[in-house]
Amino acid sequence: MSESEMEATIEALCRSKAEEFRLVGYEYVTSKDVWKCISSKYEKEGIPPLYKLVNDILSLKVLTFMNFMTISAYKGSSFD
Repeated sequence: MSESEMEATIEALCRSKAEEFRLVGYEYVTSKDVWKCISSKYEKEGIPPLYKLVNDILSLKVLTFMNFMTISAYKGSSFD
């Protein structure tokens, strides 16, 4: 899988997870927010293999995501 295909796959998964969150009432969630939540877990370790990212995105729960968003907002993290 090429790098561009991998990026497209990750983007599609993040978009899908954001849509899932919007369906349960979090209409402001974007795919970029989902990616930041997942990637923040790996800040010190570096980005893991694709299969691990896919598993993390698919298994992301609303509560985990909302905790991340709340902590990030409290710390003043920028969501560019």
